[in-house]
Amino acid sequence: MLKRFAEREAGSLEIKDAVFFDGERFRRGGFSVRGGLFADVRGEETAVSPPEGEVFVPGLVDVHIHGAAGRDFCDGDPAGDAAIGAYLARHGVTSYCAALMACGEDELCRAARAAVASGDEGGARLLGVYFEGPFLSPAKCGAQNRESLVSPEPELFFRLSEAARGRVAAVCVAPELPGAMGFIREASRLAPVSLAHTEADYGTAAEAFRAGATRLTHCFNTMPPLLHREPGPVAAAMDAGAYAELICDGVHVHPAMVRAAFRLFGAEKVCVVSDSMRAAGEPDGVYELGGRRVAVRGKEARTETGALAGSVTDLHAELLELLEFGIAPADALRACTGTPARSVGGGEDAGAIVNGFPADLVLLDREWNIKAVWRGGRAVV
Repeated sequence: MLKRFAEREAGSLEIKDAVFFDGERFRRGGFSVRGGLFADVRGEETAVSPPEGEVFVPGLVDVHIHGAAGRDFCDGDPAGDAAIGAYLARHGVTSYCAALMACGEDELCRAARAAVASGDEGGARLLGVYFEGPFLSPAKCGAQNRESLVSPEPELFFRLSEAARGRVAAVCVAPELPGAMGFIREASRLAPVSLAHTEADYGTAAEAFRAGATRLTHCFNTMPPLLHREPGPVAAAMDAGAYAELICDGVHVHPAMVRAAFRLFGAEKVCVVSDSMRAAGEPDGVYELGGRRVAVRGKEARTETGALAGSVTDLHAELLELLEFGIAPADALRACTGTPARSVGGGEDAGAIVNGFPADLVLLDREWNIKAVWRGGRAVV
């Protein structure tokens, strides 16, 4: 590794004669980092095969994460949020969205303010606040607090956006709820709208995408299944060219359906997310998520009723799972970097090695293990 690059000063690097992933393909070449930004990106026009040695890749981008390292964004604690950011950076995630569960307006506003105030010194960069709740279906609430769910109200969303200082990565909605279509038209002017925790049929979901929705939250989970005569929101998202989140921990979605999702949507639309909760990186035990007790054992986090309650994985672990599932390395990396970044507000300059983008970078070895991580050109691992 030391022969491949020289660190001139904090935030300044020169990478020579290396293989790197530019967001779509593997190339042989190099680049520089100046002032924390990528510069002088140069490489052969012809793509190379996945390397058998070290490879530089863009920092991973997790656009749907609730917590880790014993902390949760709904705690409304800037120090706790910064601890989550530090945890993510150690696992190769250099950009993220702070996902909030369904709870009261005051609590959501407090959590949003804390997220945008947490800073990223020594940790991953916040792209924005991801309001998963509270505009969800009670029938598909999963681990969300049913008592905190409300009908879609543009005025409430505008207040939440103001609390987040306009830094809204996405807002979720169940499109079958009363007023949902008008909400989607209004909310999509400020942020990407994602369909989630829904009972919607194909027609309702298709109407929602025509109204302005562009994303599907944790595809296959908390929504009607993909059936041959009732294709549901998954097929509607595919037909609309929407982005589809996918939790690839080997628990939420069967490997065969992960492969199917990549064939249905393509790596340019699949967004791998962790949807992790505070137990990520912690031992088995009982934790709290959205005011509910969650038992964690191994890879699974479940409520007292047995429902899955987020995950305890991280994006690098999911990358390794994708490779085990048979997803091509370039597709797997794309779905963990540039695609999720483009699917949310604030991610326009993340997930790729491009001139002028923040120099968020991960060095992987031949087994795809993390050897080094840089955030804005500064080494964090």
